[in-house]
Amino acid sequence: MQQFFDFPVVPTFSFAGFVPCEGNAAALRFAGRVADPNDSENLLYLHGPSGSGKTHLLKAVAGQRFPYLSLRGVSDPQVILSLFTSAEGLVVDDLHEVPDQPDLRGVIWQLFNDFHSSGRTIAMAGLHPPRQLTNLDDHLTSRLLWGLVAHLDASDDGSRRMILKKVADDRQVRITDDIVDYILATTSREVGALIGAFEQLYRYSMAEKRRITLPLARELREAVLSGRW
Repeated sequence: MQQFFDFPVVPTFSFAGFVPCEGNAAALRFAGRVADPNDSENLLYLHGPSGSGKTHLLKAVAGQRFPYLSLRGVSDPQVILSLFTSAEGLVVDDLHEVPDQPDLRGVIWQLFNDFHSSGRTIAMAGLHPPRQLTNLDDHLTSRLLWGLVAHLDASDDGSRRMILKKVADDRQVRITDDIVDYILATTSREVGALIGAFEQLYRYSMAEKRRITLPLARELREAVLSGRW
């Protein structure tokens, strides 16, 4: 029986909340090692397509110990310096978004070098493997290969089904396989789009005060296509 709540259920970016699959097993294992203060590994770089789980794992590494920063839209070097100068961990997402801006690239390299030299934790992520991050300083891309590097891929349907069911569990909602299959069949294959489709269905069910069922999912699709939602 699906229950309705007046408050949003916010998923947490924890290791326990991460959905493991064949395409992200190495990344999950490596992130766990870097997050463990008793492990000697302290440098991690994750790469893979949008929605594959990079941000989730970086935020799990950061936890309550380190600040986290996405470089998407960041152009002021002072923003980065003020956040990490006195931190014990450097957790930076979306390295591929760094603009062609020498002072910003210089600050990122300076921080990386300072953290690595002092043995502090470094966890970074981007869409591409290190050698393909042509927007960064060559020294940084080569240093990223010194640590643990893992590719994430959730492109198979089995992984996508697991992720959708986990997102539903985070909302304290049970969804049947036919609903999952319907979302997969009517939505972009990109994981972020699939999660967005479920979130839209969840909001629609809350607004209508009805359980999430296949007929409701079809009704929502018709409403979206007709511009009524």
